[in-house]
Amino acid sequence: MSQTTLRAFEHTIEITHLWLIDILDRLAWTDQNRAYRALRAVLHALRDRLTVNDAAHLAAQLPMLIRGVYYEGYHPHDKPLRERSKQEFLEHVGNEFVDTEFDIERVTRAVLHVLAKHITSGEVDKIKQALPEGIRALWT
Repeated sequence: MSQTTLRAFEHTIEITHLWLIDILDRLAWTDQNRAYRALRAVLHALRDRLTVNDAAHLAAQLPMLIRGVYYEGYHPHDKPLRERSKQEFLEHVGNEFVDTEFDIERVTRAVLHVLAKHITSGEVDKIKQALPEGIRALWT
């Protein structure tokens, strides 16, 4: 394997680690596994409410490793989900995050804040406009 390929893997691990640290800082957590589960749950809930085209545009802005997490278990044939309320979105996150000790809305807002920090503002605006108002409000 070439050094260039190895560097690409090292770089995506470094960037993913920075995203997880940002989530830890926002939520005052210390458990990186919990931060990973929160990131994964929110990304999946978001992805499943976007059109296939919008989901792909968002994926293009994600680091390679996070993009893999984002697409894990994705079945585009039935997307976007018809469930579009804020409560359904948070239930989706909660069902995947599976940690009842925390306020799922607070966790979701923190992850969306970190996502907005690391992707372009144009992409954030595009995603927000694709979502219903209740879900969009979680980004503020």
